[in-house]
Amino acid sequence: MDAGELLIGQIINFSGNPFLEGPHAAHHDASGGLVIQNGRISAVGSAEDLRRDFPRAKVTDFGNDLILPGFIDAHVHYPQTAIIASWGKRLIDWLNTYTFPEEMRFSDPEYSAEVARCFFDLSLSHGTTTVASFCTIHPESVNAFFAEAKRRNLCAVGGKTCMDRNAPDGLRDNVQSAYDDSKRLLERWHGDDRLIYAITPRFSPTSTREQLEALGALWSEYPECPMQTHLSEQTDEVAWVAELFPEARDYLDTYEAAGLLGAGGLYGHAIHLADRERQRLLEAGGALVHCPTSNTFIGSGLFDMDGLTREDQIVGLATDTGGGSSFSMLRTMAAAYEVAQLRGRPLHPSELIWLATAGSARALRLGDRIGDLKPGYDADLVVMDLASTPAIAQRAARAKDIWEALFPTIMMGDDRAIRDVRVLGQTALC
Repeated sequence: MDAGELLIGQIINFSGNPFLEGPHAAHHDASGGLVIQNGRISAVGSAEDLRRDFPRAKVTDFGNDLILPGFIDAHVHYPQTAIIASWGKRLIDWLNTYTFPEEMRFSDPEYSAEVARCFFDLSLSHGTTTVASFCTIHPESVNAFFAEAKRRNLCAVGGKTCMDRNAPDGLRDNVQSAYDDSKRLLERWHGDDRLIYAITPRFSPTSTREQLEALGALWSEYPECPMQTHLSEQTDEVAWVAELFPEARDYLDTYEAAGLLGAGGLYGHAIHLADRERQRLLEAGGALVHCPTSNTFIGSGLFDMDGLTREDQIVGLATDTGGGSSFSMLRTMAAAYEVAQLRGRPLHPSELIWLATAGSARALRLGDRIGDLKPGYDADLVVMDLASTPAIAQRAARAKDIWEALFPTIMMGDDRAIRDVRVLGQTALC
């Protein structure tokens, strides 16, 4: 039997959702640890008890560093890695100026593979161990994404982005090819090791009713797969959808009418929601993915975190690379805090960490496998130095509890705070 490895440090895990139960739903052990055996967490507890119970385990002592579940980024565009932080455009202009020209390049398998390697290097360097990514319309982009994730033993979600209108030549498929390509890629990659295929219409403006319906039919054939798209990101986008779909009651109805509303649905942004949309999302069990750095960078608006979580909506957190301006989930948590402050409700550090771990795992329907430190869970972990820079260290030194010690790293931390990243228990940093 594998004697395993005992990691010792501070740990935080969850018994519930801190948005609903308060900060006490997050449990902190200043002298804690966990045991990894065969790529999974086999025990969690005090360091003293684990040393006694697992005397043959290799011990790695991280001292005062904090051991957390690996961060989960629930909405990214890996093909936009090279255009992150591009200047000054609203959504539609940004797509036409930066995104679409870059995505044209992903018909090249070698270029797709190069960007996939770069993207995963950057994500892992910031402590992110799982992503849900849009690829491009090109099957080559999907194959490169999944091949690189598999090489690294990552749990990864991705899918071919489908568009049959309002996009340049070379970035449009059609109703039949969207269905056929998606099904073929799904059957190739879904369930291969830790890989998960997501049916992926980009958003209603770039898909005809017929294409949305074809993808809805595919989802009905494979309901175990997630479906990812965009919803109500900007007001001018919402108005455009109303023009394109005059029969629809609202933006969400364009998906609902096509069979693209349900449990396992991932709806990125979801800022400008009508009351009916909120009610239907709650009833259907769809997940809303908050992308705060993107929403401020592109000027989209302020996500209603307080109202939506009070409704017990399923909410995840994401960088939205490259509309988002950082690969870091720490920076994303900081932006989520700032957005919530602008809406009058500061988020507690326990809520921010939950969003980036267990909350995003719940959104991806992976909450029984990743996103927490519990026996039986995959050993995807991040170890953080809570004094990684002089500015952070001097503030953390004055902390009266773990939340005061952690919050400066959330607000000011970057990849220098990431001491170790584990994927199935193995160090994943270069």
